[in-house]
Formats: sequence, structure tokens, C-alpha cells
Amino acid sequence: MNQEEKKRVSRPPVVVILGHVDHGKSSILEAIKDLKITKKESGGITQHIGAYEVEHQNKKITFLDTPGHEAFSSMRSRGSSVADIAILVVAADDGVKSQTKEAISHIKEAKIPVIVAINKIDKPEADPNRVAQQLAEAEIYLESIGGKVPGVFVSAKTGENIGDLLEMILLVAEMEKLEVDITIPSDGTIIESHLDSLRGPVATVITKNGILKKGDIVATTFTLGRVKNLEDFQKNRIESALPSTPVIIYGFESMPLVGSEFKVFPNNEEARQFVESSQSLKKEIQIKNNTVEKVINIILKADFFGSLEAIEGMVTTLPQERIALKILKSEVGDINESDVKLAKSTEAIIFGFKVKTTTQIESIIERESVNLFIFDIIYKLIDKIKEIMEAAIVPRIERVELGKCKVLALFFHEKNHQIIGCKILQGEIKKEAELEVMRIVPENGEETKIGSGKIKKIKIGNREVDKANQGEECGISYEGNIKIEEGDLLQAYIMKKEEINGLKTAW
Repeated sequence: MNQEEKKRVSRPPVVVILGHVDHGKSSILEAIKDLKITKKESGGITQHIGAYEVEHQNKKITFLDTPGHEAFSSMRSRGSSVADIAILVVAADDGVKSQTKEAISHIKEAKIPVIVAINKIDKPEADPNRVAQQLAEAEIYLESIGGKVPGVFVSAKTGENIGDLLEMILLVAEMEKLEVDITIPSDGTIIESHLDSLRGPVATVITKNGILKKGDIVATTFTLGRVKNLEDFQKNRIESALPSTPVIIYGFESMPLVGSEFKVFPNNEEARQFVESSQSLKKEIQIKNNTVEKVINIILKADFFGSLEAIEGMVTTLPQERIALKILKSEVGDINESDVKLAKSTEAIIFGFKVKTTTQIESIIERESVNLFIFDIIYKLIDKIKEIMEAAIVPRIERVELGKCKVLALFFHEKNHQIIGCKILQGEIKKEAELEVMRIVPENGEETKIGSGKIKKIKIGNREVDKANQGEECGISYEGNIKIEEGDLLQAYIMKKEEINGLKTAW
């Protein structure tokens, strides 16, 4: 064995669990390691990414639990890029759904092996064969139907075949020959981050190469720091972390961006130089055209960076042709006085997700008349933003041309009222339509507007009608500010109000 080979050692697999909402991703983790995730989350939906480590047959496995709600597409995609193996969870009683297909696309993009866990086989309506067929239609061919993708029929509720699933993970990991170099400086990926009121910025990471140790100087493209403390996923203090280990880091100067890579540097100077040379500009929604009627300033606060990222992602997808959103501030942490002052000076609205306020902050908010909305379900927060945007849209009024007619005869006249005979030259005319009275100027033969009015009644013969079409002759009861003469041309039109239907509009 040469020196190069001695540097490389086997490491545990990092496994991402993907699938449609409510198909049992978190429940499978509970069955593996009594984590009780769903009991801690609002609405039973896992709303920030977590990393967990278990041991089976004296071998470790690291799991990434990713949220199932559609708001977290970017988080699921990021999870796939970090993982070595994907577990695709499909409910035996529900089959392949929209997020199942999305998960498949993430897995294919990441080019990692997949194991299908067909869950809820304990249910009477479970139909694993139907699921296998649906997966084949999505180009996931299970071994049970002659394909190459391993599938395990499980029940998170009863625990049936959960051991088989773990054994399959270890088998696939062995075939993948997962090896790393532990002699080089440690690196890895930021899985989650939040602000601890007592200990400052906190980051959950998955290590990749090397051994991460307490006291190491770490940096991302956004921030740096010295590792003051290390904790495992159960928050037990540790001195070092081997590759593929989920670990909590305390010591960053500011919040590291979720999904960013971290590296260990030999000294603070090199770490700071790395940050300064690669720091990216803060993303901001740009107003791309001049049709925007109003810009709504917003401030976003959330408990975790992953949640913040998901909210920002959903905000950017909202239609903003008419009403634009500008994120003035987006950060992790509770509502503070700085947020309120910024909102007051910019007339911004503060939206919080799973954050808190103090009595003092609430009194300042009331005194300054600042709008604050706090939610613990992301899609309810987004619905509120949409509601505010919709209320800000002022319906447009547009002129719609109907038709043109020529005055053939004058029957009656008094004050502003006339009865005239006309022939429809083009289009149509309607009752209650507006009229422009056009007269041909003898000197140049051009049509010139000389007045306006309205059609009160239309008659064809002795029959009163609502409209008359091209080629027809009719009588019109006209009200207007000018006396019409024989030979005048009348342009009929209506003023139509735009219909507001959500953030989409129509005429």
C-alpha cells in the first residue's frame, strides 16, 4: 500500500430522504431512530432541514431529512447535491405524485443511486404493484419488475422491514466505495443555520473531507469564524468530527448561508481573504420593466436560514408585472428595534416566520404604526403577501372600440337629445355605448372630432334592440353636447374596467 492509499479511508454514507408530502419521510426516520420530528413541527410538516446519525450493524449512516412541502423545492435540490444515496419514499396507498416526480428529477440531476421505500404497506388500500408501475412510467424501474433500482416495502407505523431498508443502504454504500482523505483540511456543506440568542450564529454542517476539530478556523464565501464548540446531532459536546458526520458549529462571526461550502484554513488572515475575494452580492428582486404601478417594501425574518431561503424563493415566483416586491432586509432572528425603524422609514411591511417579539418591541410597533405579520406556516405567510399585493392593484380602465356608423337622417331634436337614422359602416354599436361625433372638414376632407355623447336607445324598424351590426340601418336615441348633422360619422366605444383575479388580471 503506497502513501497515497493510506490517506483514504471509508466513510459513512450520507442519505437524503425525498418524496411527496405526507408519504412518511419523517415517520420513517422516527421508526429508524425515535426522533419524533413531526410532533415538533407546525401542521406536521418538517420545515427546516435536519441531519441525523444512526448506527446499524456497527456501521454509521447519516440521514438528511428534507421538507416535503412545495415551498422547499430548493432545499430538496440542495439535499440531493450533498447526499451519496437517495431514499425515494412513496406511499403504497397514494402512489406517485407531483413532488415524487420532482424528487426523481433532483435525484437524476445529482446522479446518485436511489432506493425506493414503498411506505404504508400496512394500510388495507396499499397497492405496491400499482406504485411500481407508476414509478416505471417515471423511468424508475424497480428490481421487482426486472429493473435495477432496489425497492423495500416498509411500514413506518409498524416498523416492518425498516431493518431491511438500513441493510439495503449499507449494501449500496459498499458498492459505491465511499472513501475520503482524512489528512487534508476539513471541508463540507452548511445544512442549516440560525441565530442563538445566547451563543450567536449556529450552523449545522455535514463534513466531507478531513477531520473537523474544535479550534479550527472555518470560512464560507459569506463569513468566517473559529470553532468555539462542536456538538453532535443530539447536542452532545465533541472534540472532533470525522467525514460524513452531522455536526453543529458555534463560532461563526455572522450567519453562514445555507447550502454554501465551508473550508478549514490554517489562519484567520487566509480565511478572511477567502471571504473577501469570493463574497457574493445579496440577491434582490429587480424591477424589470416600466409597467410596475407600485413597489411594496418588505422585511423578512425567520427562525432558520433554510426557511428564509424558501420564503425568498416563493416571493420571487409571485407575478410582479404590476405590483413589485422589494426585500429591504432578510435575516434570521427575532423582530428587533432595527427592523421596526427600517420599516417605519421605508413604509415597509415586516413578515416573520416562527420568530418572536418582546413587549417592548410590540409597543414600539404600535407607536410607529408599523405593519407586522408573523406566521408558523410558510404558505400562509405567502398568502398574506399575495393578499396585500392584490389589494394594491388599481384596476385599469381601457377604451374598447366597437364600431362606426354614418348619420343618414335627423328625426327629432331638443336640447341635448336627438333621434337620428344611421347605417353601421363597421363593427357594431351597443346601447349605453359612448359616442364620438366626427365631422368632415370641407377644406381638407379630414375627419375632426366636434363633440361626444351616448347611445340611450337603438331601434331597428319598430323593434328596440340592444345592438346593431355592420350593414344594418337603425334609429338611435342620442344624448350629447353637440347637435348632430346629416353626414356626420359616429364612433362607438365603451370604457371597460379590468377584472382583478388574484395577481392575474383580465379584460
